[in-house]
Amino acid sequence: MWAGMPFGSQRHGRWPGQCELCRGWSAGLVCPACIQAHARTRARCQRCGLGSGQPLAQCGQCLQDPPPCWRTVCALDYTFPWDRLIGHFKFQHRIDLAAPLAALLAAALPADLAPAGSAGPLLVVPVPLSDGRLAARGFNQAWELARRIARTRGLPADPQALVRVLDTEAQAGLTRAQRQRNLRNAFAPAAGGALAGRDVALVDDVMTTGSTAREATAALLRGGARSVQLWVLARTPESP
Repeated sequence: MWAGMPFGSQRHGRWPGQCELCRGWSAGLVCPACIQAHARTRARCQRCGLGSGQPLAQCGQCLQDPPPCWRTVCALDYTFPWDRLIGHFKFQHRIDLAAPLAALLAAALPADLAPAGSAGPLLVVPVPLSDGRLAARGFNQAWELARRIARTRGLPADPQALVRVLDTEAQAGLTRAQRQRNLRNAFAPAAGGALAGRDVALVDDVMTTGSTAREATAALLRGGARSVQLWVLARTPESP
């Protein structure tokens, strides 16, 4: 299924370069063979995106503690080799990797994007960075994914519909409870009512415990969104 799809953004000029994963010659940044080998579709919980033995409408965790989103679409597990590639994208200013990574997430999306009864096209919104982190990094990786997917699917996108009002410490290394406390009231809907009655697709690069997604989704719903679904590039697998 993957081999015929344009995952690697084509390099400028006539000469191929090396695949970012296997270092073999490739016209794109990620070769079809690596996509085939490392991005195979797996069964997941449709509510939270965790991998499962079979497709589930809701896993046991979601039945006990339902997330505020109604669906999560996830393209990959956050494991080798994607964790390294996503790290290069985020922390080494490799914005050229946004196109092949966005294509992976776009390919995982179902044909029926909007929930039943949707009054209009989905509004695609990235998880925002704080002003300080955005200034330090130079770009928001979630927006780089979101805008490309929105363009591919012909959907409106708004990088300012959700704002980060608290500059919290980095989530890496924190426990689930610490992450939840760290992000409490960190997000707010933008003023002006742009979310009122809208069905929203919230885009992020990596989902670990789901704390960021919960807080951001809650803020979107407070802003008047009718529904929120998550589009996540990679999901950290559940610990054995």
